[in-house]
Amino acid sequence: MLHAIFAANTAAETVNPLIPAPYDMIWSGVVFAVILVFFWKKILPNVSALLEARAAAIEGNIEKADVAQREAEVVLAQYTAQLAEARAEAGKIRDIARVDGQKIVVDAKDVAASEASRITATAHAQIEAERQSALVSLRGEVGSLALDLAAGVIGQALSDDAKSKALVDSFIADLESSEKAAK
Repeated sequence: MLHAIFAANTAAETVNPLIPAPYDMIWSGVVFAVILVFFWKKILPNVSALLEARAAAIEGNIEKADVAQREAEVVLAQYTAQLAEARAEAGKIRDIARVDGQKIVVDAKDVAASEASRITATAHAQIEAERQSALVSLRGEVGSLALDLAAGVIGQALSDDAKSKALVDSFIADLESSEKAAK
């Protein structure tokens, strides 16, 4: 047996293990050619069609994105213009409101001034009426007091109304004239 292993070993030395046998190379070439034709005819067209479809979809999406971008820019420009118009209109409204407010304040001051004048005139008239009423009341009381005093001084009763009234009126007239002379 040792001889058989040695004989097989010497026969194997003549064959290079790095170079395959010619039948292996032929059959490997045939299998490679069949697989290559299969990939070339079946797989490669499907993959190419799939890649082209994806490229077209990507390009379409890029086109859509560009269109959407342009539309968004147009809408943004419109929005900015509308916002500027709204701000200008708000400024005009504020100015109008400010002018209206000033007019309202002026009108309110005028109304208040006229009301104050009316109230003052009414108060003056009321004061004058009360003054006149007080004068009439005082004349009556001063007259009766003066008659009582005069009756006590003279020692006679002054019961005649006409005489007593004339006496009181002359006394008050004398007081008023002396008061005016003092001023």
